[in-house]
Amino acid sequence: MAKVKITLVRSTIGRPADQRATVKALGLHRLHQSVVHELTPAIQGMITKVQHLVQVQEV
Repeated sequence: MAKVKITLVRSTIGRPADQRATVKALGLHRLHQSVVHELTPAIQGMITKVQHLVQVQEV
C-alpha cells in the first residue's frame, strides 16, 4: 500500500463535531502538524471527509 503524509492546514474551530473527531482520529492536533499513514480505504474516507482542512502528499 502507498503511504500518504497528511498535514492539517486549516483550523477545526467552528467545524462540526464529526469533522473535529475525524481530524483527531487521523492523529492531528495542531496546525501544520503532519502524520504518515498507509492509504487504506478507511484512511481514504477520513481524508475525503476533511479534505478542505488537510493537505495530502504521497510519500
